[in-house]
Amino acid sequence: MHNSPHGPDPDTPDSAPATPPEDTPQAARTIIRAPRRHARRRFLLGGAAALGLVATGASTWALNRFVIDHVEVDDVSAYEARNSSVTSSGASVNAESVSVTETGYSSSATSIETHQVTTGSGAQAVTYYVADVSLSHATTLRSAFAKNSYGTNITARPSEIASQHNAVLAVNGDYYGFRTDGILIRNGTVYRDSGARDGMVFYTDGRAEVYDETSTDAQTLLAAGAWNTLSFGPALVKDAAVLPGIDSVEVDTNVGNHSIQGEQPRTAVGWVGTNHLVLVVVDGRDRGYSRGVTMTELAQIMVDLGCQAAYNLDGGGSSTLYLNGSVLNRPSNGGERATSDILYIANGS
Repeated sequence: MHNSPHGPDPDTPDSAPATPPEDTPQAARTIIRAPRRHARRRFLLGGAAALGLVATGASTWALNRFVIDHVEVDDVSAYEARNSSVTSSGASVNAESVSVTETGYSSSATSIETHQVTTGSGAQAVTYYVADVSLSHATTLRSAFAKNSYGTNITARPSEIASQHNAVLAVNGDYYGFRTDGILIRNGTVYRDSGARDGMVFYTDGRAEVYDETSTDAQTLLAAGAWNTLSFGPALVKDAAVLPGIDSVEVDTNVGNHSIQGEQPRTAVGWVGTNHLVLVVVDGRDRGYSRGVTMTELAQIMVDLGCQAAYNLDGGGSSTLYLNGSVLNRPSNGGERATSDILYIANGS
């Protein structure tokens, strides 16, 4: 949801010059690799030329910041196997009696049921998709990075990431790769420890909560049993109530996105109770089918679904809900857009 098409989709048309990012995370090792460029971001070259910035420091920084892949961990699966706070035996669940249908999934350990909701009509129509998820083990909800690599500007379509990880259910994540701050714990492994905003944390005992990243650190969260954290926002729901002021929260102000206001496609994750989650994707920018929702409207959807806590993830063209090999919703770009990461549940869990 950044205010430039090379990051998450803009929610508002305003833009401002970017400033240099903070230092890259210390928790990951550096891998030297030939940089890769993204075709969908090549417009930066043309834009720089039009402004007479080619070969200047500004254009070089922009290409480096937004276009070229920077890989810090080139094999995330192996890295997490070595560094996760949860042993592989504790994180893996082999279920029995697995059943997959057009709308859901069930096993001896996991239940998933999806449904579509449409409210209003004409220009006020809103369409969204809900995945109601019950788990026997909190670690069944996992995170995956594009191309099994950690760093910035590394992207792939959510369905590609999901397929590579044998996911039965997946939703786009927080687009961690567009920023270099925040507390980032994935599958029990610390990748970043630079608190900057409100986040959401999922614990291995099935709890989840929204929290202030600046009031704690990654090691404290791990000691409390953190399994995954999300760093985008804003936090939508706390103690089963819609949080005030969320339609004016600033996200990623370092790149000029000073609001995520208006009626937009959205993705959210909510915690109902121990090991009970809901994932919601709202379509938008398609009058007559779905206009999108404001942040407060999204929060109310989550409260109505019974959430005690809920959190906004990357939205706009990134909003994607995947089930058993298919994308259920209609991404606003006319098809999936590449992103950094997903949350998912593997088939067989």
